Amino acid sequence: MKIGIVGWGVEGQSVYRFFGSGHSYLIASEEPRDDLPPESDSVKVRFISKERAPGVTGNVTDLSYLEGIDTCDKIVYTPTSYKNLLKVFGDSQGFWSKATTSLDVFFETVKTQNIIGVTGTKGKGTTSTLIAKMLEVQGKKVYLGGNIGKSVLDFVGDVRPEDWVVLELSSFQLLKLGYSPHIAVCLMITKEHMDWHTDMQEYLDAKANLFRHQSTQDIAIYFARDENSTEIAFASPGKKIPYFERPGAYVRDDGMVVIGENEIIHKSEVKLLGEHNLQNICAAATAVFEAVGSLDKAKAVLSSFSGLEHRLELVRSLQGVKYYDDSFATTPDAAIVALKAFKEPKVVIVGGSDKGLSFEQLADEVTKSNVRHAIVIGDTADQISSLLKARGFSDVTLGLEKMPEIVSAASKLAQPGDVVLLSTGCASFGLFKDYKDRGNKFKAAVVALV
Repeated sequence: MKIGIVGWGVEGQSVYRFFGSGHSYLIASEEPRDDLPPESDSVKVRFISKERAPGVTGNVTDLSYLEGIDTCDKIVYTPTSYKNLLKVFGDSQGFWSKATTSLDVFFETVKTQNIIGVTGTKGKGTTSTLIAKMLEVQGKKVYLGGNIGKSVLDFVGDVRPEDWVVLELSSFQLLKLGYSPHIAVCLMITKEHMDWHTDMQEYLDAKANLFRHQSTQDIAIYFARDENSTEIAFASPGKKIPYFERPGAYVRDDGMVVIGENEIIHKSEVKLLGEHNLQNICAAATAVFEAVGSLDKAKAVLSSFSGLEHRLELVRSLQGVKYYDDSFATTPDAAIVALKAFKEPKVVIVGGSDKGLSFEQLADEVTKSNVRHAIVIGDTADQISSLLKARGFSDVTLGLEKMPEIVSAASKLAQPGDVVLLSTGCASFGLFKDYKDRGNKFKAAVVALV
């Protein structure tokens, strides 16, 4: 069989390993890479010879790297390459009948029905990790994959019928998904990825695919306080359960997180910061309770888990100032959540590349969240600073580009008892490679402070 692989990142490479020898391959990569396999009689490689300019993101305009991919017997494409394929092959049934994603291959291959899928705009990684950890402490073998953990095709062959799989899934991965897990979880949904999706409706429709293919025996968990989450979950014919309110897990008036008659943990004992993380905990607890009927030892997980990297991550305390890396906050809504997590006076670092989102509400939150000073960076700096000044907030610094000078300025502005918060509300392209690069450079600059 001749297999076409479109996209040679982590996912494309896992496809190559999964199918293994005995096939011929045509690999289509958007750019030259050192880790592409050498060409041979059975492996052919296509890529664009000219590398993308620094800071340029999104789908490439030169689609010559896709030439000949339709001659393959099976085409496995990475989700972000879908729209490039659509430009070249349109709605050709001849092409799309052979095309699939690694996630669909996973669902066709996996030997367990014990699958929990999590989607939402933010909080997916934290919620998925909590679900996996709470299952593990009950003695379950758990595989964590999707956008977090390992590529699904790297572990699908190891999964036994009694094992559990937890998947963190983005709108890109869900856009053409033809399967749904036994338990699907939808967190809060806000506008995101509008630089890639055609419109908000396409984004919502993609998320709904996690639920759309469920049966009446399956379970749909949703955030009832969010209209989008509710609408998405009701695409499922299965049992619907809200979280953050009964009958799912919720926070009682006395601060205890409970589900049914089960007291899980008091919110004062939770290490994770912010109201949004209490919501994530309730979503995770609801999923685990529905999965195995028990939350045994969940308190041990929730009282020790301090979060994932670049999500309200405490980097260091220096001279009475705490430095937090929240580089994963790539939307204004995520930055608003971070601002609300701290009552202390703050020096906040905001701004970055423009994804076409509004910063009006973020500017509102800055003016009422005890922010001492805002350091505004990137392509959106002028836009955000203008919004702040229009609201009477003038403690703004502009013009800084290198992370060491940004952190140095923040440290000089902060006073003992303050928080310095990197929560930009924007993507990082232009000044940094991605949110991880931005967060790592922030942490390195903070560690270097004396």
